[in-house]
Amino acid sequence: MKMTDRRIHVVVLCGGRSAEHDVSLVSTRSILNHLDPERYRISVMGLDRKGGSYDPGVLRRKLEISRDGPWEFPTGPEHWLVLLAGLSTPSPVVFPVLHGPFGEDGTVQGALEVLGLPYVGAGVMASSLAMNKVWCKQVLAHAGLPVLPFVSTTKAGWEEDPDRVVAQIENQLAYPVFVKPANMGSSIGIGKSRDSRELRQHLEEALRFDLLVLAEQGVDAREIEVSVLGNEHPRASIAGEIVPSGEFYDYAAKYLDGISELLIPAPLSQERMDEARLLALETYRTLGVEGMARIDFLLEKESHRLWVNEANSIPGFTRISMYPKLWQASGLSYPDLIEELINLGLERHRARQGLSVER
Repeated sequence: MKMTDRRIHVVVLCGGRSAEHDVSLVSTRSILNHLDPERYRISVMGLDRKGGSYDPGVLRRKLEISRDGPWEFPTGPEHWLVLLAGLSTPSPVVFPVLHGPFGEDGTVQGALEVLGLPYVGAGVMASSLAMNKVWCKQVLAHAGLPVLPFVSTTKAGWEEDPDRVVAQIENQLAYPVFVKPANMGSSIGIGKSRDSRELRQHLEEALRFDLLVLAEQGVDAREIEVSVLGNEHPRASIAGEIVPSGEFYDYAAKYLDGISELLIPAPLSQERMDEARLLALETYRTLGVEGMARIDFLLEKESHRLWVNEANSIPGFTRISMYPKLWQASGLSYPDLIEELINLGLERHRARQGLSVER
């Protein structure tokens, strides 16, 4: 098939300012290897760790991409946003593969809305809600969805009176307690506290990554995940289970040691499988997510109760990531998944273009 300018122009954004920068690059390599160059004109733009533009040569090396591939690397002295705004013939659809803050939290989505560009994934508000673990749990709890008891604190509150913060957490929760930065993924900055000393250490560590942190009741649980796909009519994949190599699925267990097991499908009764998929869809709709999300659950071993743990609006797309693996097991191949995500972004953009901007 001869390639023409009728191909859909896809701009993949990668890297970024968050601590998940390297994970983004690994996800991007995988996505690029599954984008059909006969169907898509593919541009790659990298954001460095300060939020500026990567030099194309540097980005190629980081992505381990040869110069012989079908990918374009826009060049110029401008900031990546200026470069992106100039790619208007034809107008591209943007695939932000930016895990964590300054990419998954609505900031880049807002910039793309201002530029009037279609993009893959959740919109501004849903991205912000899903990214912020405190706000997300507050919204889900208000909607009656099952979330574990939690306490939040700010960096200012901690610095003003750490004893008060520890006392508040210990009054409302029982050890073990999980401490997490509100706006971070890939289990970065998360600690399992078994006593006051560890709690103080983990609060200090989490506050290195965010100004708001979450302290959540720990339970002895299995880690269950469901992938969701769609806009107005989302659908859920089968559920999978993570069997972490350590006490919980931390950064090392996810990306470094290669020992954690992914069980697909999860060994669940049909009743529990159906419940997980239904809760995933309810979580997705409650947060107003569009495009995609991976919904994570904790299945308490003693009570067999499912708790909504978090929603990931830009889940990992690495070779070991659950989001594409769950869809593959549900009958949707990786290339077809990417194609559907791009189409969903274009579909939402067309719907928004039809809205009136005048009284």
